[in-house]
Amino acid sequence: MQEALRLARAAFHEGEVPVGAVVVKDGVVIGRAHNRCEALGDPTAHAEILAVREAAQQIGTYRLTGAAVYVTVEPCLMCAGALHLARVARVVYGCADPKGGAMGSLYRVHEDGLLNHRLEVSTGVMEEDCRRLIQEFFRRLRRRESLAERCPSLAEGG
Repeated sequence: MQEALRLARAAFHEGEVPVGAVVVKDGVVIGRAHNRCEALGDPTAHAEILAVREAAQQIGTYRLTGAAVYVTVEPCLMCAGALHLARVARVVYGCADPKGGAMGSLYRVHEDGLLNHRLEVSTGVMEEDCRRLIQEFFRRLRRRESLAERCPSLAEGG
């Protein structure tokens, strides 16, 4: 989780929503990424998706059987689906996402009996550090948006 948090901090400094993810198989990191939606102009460029893609390329198959994914924030519905399709064994996340989480908060994709794969989910690992980083990001974002509303000339660069 420390590596995932390091990646989330890198995202924070790049102006991306600070989420980091690491894929580990047999004790070896085979994929790592942070959110890159803004940089790539891609709504699917979430940390989990990018880390799973890298891991699949690394081992030569999209089936990441036996792998664990460590991610700083609870995966969204898209990422939960991708982790399910990748057949990961375990997901460990730092803090919950009460507005979009799909592995405990809003949905429990990993427990859906209609799906043909089950994965273990653990929560709360380095929770306070993960929560503090994401909260600070959105606090700063709201402050910038508020300033732009009050002073439009600043937002336009004039």
